[in-house]
Amino acid sequence: MATILIAEDDQQIREALDRILRFEGYETVLAKDGAAALEAFVAHEPDIAILDVMMPFVDGLTVVRKLRDRGNRTPILMLTARQETPDRVAGLDAGADDYLAKPFELDELLARVRALLRRTDRSDSATLRCGDLILDPAKHLVTRAGDPIELTRTEFEILHTLMTNAEIVLSRSQMYETIWGYDFETNSKSLDVHVGYLRRKLEAGDRERLVHTVRGIGYVVRSGKSNT
Repeated sequence: MATILIAEDDQQIREALDRILRFEGYETVLAKDGAAALEAFVAHEPDIAILDVMMPFVDGLTVVRKLRDRGNRTPILMLTARQETPDRVAGLDAGADDYLAKPFELDELLARVRALLRRTDRSDSATLRCGDLILDPAKHLVTRAGDPIELTRTEFEILHTLMTNAEIVLSRSQMYETIWGYDFETNSKSLDVHVGYLRRKLEAGDRERLVHTVRGIGYVVRSGKSNT
C-alpha cells in the first residue's frame, strides 16, 4: 500500500484529497505548509508526494529543490493555480516529475498518481544499450563510456522508454501515454523540457547526440550522426 504525502495549505483541498486517496486504498500523510512537508519526508518516507506550489514558510518549488539537493528522488506531482507555460516549466526545472493545474478533475489526479507509482518499479527489466550508453533499470543506473550520469526519475523514464524502442520513432502522444499514463493537453511542453535536460546530461563533454528529434512526430534513440 503506497503512502502519499499531501502538502497543501488550502484545508478544503487538503482534506478532499485525503478522503479520496484513502478511499482509493492509499495511506496518506498531511502537511499544511512547506516546512511541515520537509519534516514529513524525513519522518514518513512517502512513496509519492503531491505538493502545492504556493505554500507558506517554504513554497513547493523550494521543497522540491531541497529534496533533490539531498538526493531524494521521490516522485512529486505539483499542484499549481498558474496556467502559464513558464510557471509549469519552473516546477519541472526544480525537479518535479509532473504537474496539474487547478482546478483539476479528481479522476485525472488519480491517473497521474497511478502513473507515477507505476514508474517506480523497473526491477524486472533488462539492461539496455545504445552505443556507449548503458541503462540498467534494476539499479536505476545510467552510464556513458563508463561514466555515471545522474538523471531525475522522469528523465530516466524517458530514456528507458526510448531505449526500449531503439531506432523506432515514438510520437509525443505515445510517449505521454507510456510515461505518464495519459496524453497531456496538446500544447504541453513538459516532454520537450525534460528531453532538453536529458540531452544536456547525455551530451556533456561534446559527446555524440543519441536522443534525436524527428520534426513533426516525436523522438528516437539511435547512434550515428544526425542533424536533428
